[in-house]
Amino acid sequence: MAGVVKMFLKILVTVLLSMMVWWTSAMAHEIRPSIVDLVIKNNGNIDVEIRLNLEAVIAKVGAGHKDTSESKNANEYNRLRLLSAEQLRRVFNKQKVSFLEAIKITSHDRKIGLSIDDVIIPRVGNIKLSRASTLKLSGVLPKGASKVTWRWDKSFGNSVVRVKGIDQASQETKTVFAEVVKAGATSKLINIRDFVVVGQWDVFVQYIELGFQHIIPKGIDHILFVIGLFLLSTRLSSLLWQISAFTIAHTMTLGLAMAGVISAPSAIVEPLIAASIVYVAVENIFTAHLTKWRPLIVFLFGLLHGLGFASVLSELGLQASNFASGLIGFNIGVEIGQLTVIAVCFMTVGIWFGDKPYYRKYITIPASLIIAIIAAWWFVERAFL
Repeated sequence: MAGVVKMFLKILVTVLLSMMVWWTSAMAHEIRPSIVDLVIKNNGNIDVEIRLNLEAVIAKVGAGHKDTSESKNANEYNRLRLLSAEQLRRVFNKQKVSFLEAIKITSHDRKIGLSIDDVIIPRVGNIKLSRASTLKLSGVLPKGASKVTWRWDKSFGNSVVRVKGIDQASQETKTVFAEVVKAGATSKLINIRDFVVVGQWDVFVQYIELGFQHIIPKGIDHILFVIGLFLLSTRLSSLLWQISAFTIAHTMTLGLAMAGVISAPSAIVEPLIAASIVYVAVENIFTAHLTKWRPLIVFLFGLLHGLGFASVLSELGLQASNFASGLIGFNIGVEIGQLTVIAVCFMTVGIWFGDKPYYRKYITIPASLIIAIIAAWWFVERAFL
């Protein structure tokens, strides 16, 4: 019987390691939604600024993938990713006509003609990471236009559409509409005269989904941290103390960061998040039970993870009127994602082996060692490469 258990655990560790390697690769090629800012001016002109993964658009990676390596056009994407900014601009210029045809800003069933004013492409940089380019377009709304919709080709992926208008009193540009639009779908009807914003409930539901997706499947670093908390002990009281400390902490910094009270550059936050995973995993190896300091340390690390969540949420652009519902929804989605990870851990390992005398020797220590090695590499990669 013991031999069967050992063989099962070896298979489990091998599968875990394989999943971590796959996930590590996926993070480097993750496909994020494009950010589309529409600025509607008093004279009837419309400016469009799109921040996107231009290589993925040109290569037609498609919307049905979590990362570029899954696409049948992955080799073309990788080739484009190696091009200099000028070389990529020349490739795009050959396709800009078809690109414009694939974008549909419509007013009263009439497509608005757009022209490309500028293409901003960063230097090659770290080819393991996606490159965020910016396209600037402009057009003229039909006379008397009061409503518009946004849509682009499904192969371009999901988009976050933010509509900005000129405040009549201050003449300042303010975000008055924001919506997550699925690939190939049409946005909600935007009343550009009254600037009717998306309802609180719609924003709440949308951001629950976004928060969950940031954990599963995109948040592998946060997943590993939660697994690290689980591995120390399968006792509910031990896990409850740690998860509570982590949740309270990341909720605090997420809210403060989104409100503009605190901020920290991702170049500092991301390596420290990796370091927090290393610490928890290493402590699992040398500690067999929950110490009185562990919840406090987990709380401090939760503050870091909250700043990491904020960096993602800030890209989506919450308007002031829906700030609270979007923030709460995103945080609930994150919590559901974390609880899902814990539930999976319990169902696959905890209920079967959690009370066994060999649990620590054959599960906690090997799994924690794997997590520590992966997170240590992330730290080096994020801090020095």
